Amino acid sequence: MDTGIPLQDIFQWEVRSWSNALPLWRNHLPEQRPAKCLAIGERGGGLSLWLAGEGLEVTCTDLRPFPPETRMLHERYGVADHIHYRQADATALPFAEASYDVVIFKSVIGALGAKDLQRQAIREMHRVLKPGGVLLFAENLHGSPVHGLLRRRFVSWSSYWRYLDPVDDGDLFAAFQRLEEGTTGFIANLGRTERQRDVLARFDALIMPLIPRKLRTIWYGAAIKG
Repeated sequence: MDTGIPLQDIFQWEVRSWSNALPLWRNHLPEQRPAKCLAIGERGGGLSLWLAGEGLEVTCTDLRPFPPETRMLHERYGVADHIHYRQADATALPFAEASYDVVIFKSVIGALGAKDLQRQAIREMHRVLKPGGVLLFAENLHGSPVHGLLRRRFVSWSSYWRYLDPVDDGDLFAAFQRLEEGTTGFIANLGRTERQRDVLARFDALIMPLIPRKLRTIWYGAAIKG
């Protein structure tokens, strides 16, 4: 289903790189409607916008109160009636067990700062999913030593952010029956403007087969609950 929503409004940052997750995610959306989705860490509201545009009912959550711009984005595309807003801590979700068909997040659990807290958040997402439900995710990876150096110098939150490793952190999804995943991103992460990141992402697409998984910057996937 092509919603006609620009990728910029869905992914909002380093769009060409992060949107590589979309084909895999779309393949795992429920075929039957209505279906209930939980979007986590949605201060910008982009993933909630996409899910609502796909005809799904969405609970849009963030740790802090939403700014007016979030609802305005959803109203602009006429999907606000399909979205409900809640404050929620990802490590202690205020929802009943087996409540949702889909849970989704992008660039969220790194902010928890420790693997134990990341594990707790994933455990909570698994808990609120119905049997057969799917967790759709995209998260930041360590990248190369150069990425680490530049983050420490220029990224204010790098001091507490825990970047994932696509090999060592696979156990975060151990409770799920199946995990389908991919990695992407390398040079585009270093762009200073969105135009630069878009150009660099095109180059990334050419060199990606040469870049080891552990040096890439984005991990995305679909984890299916048994």
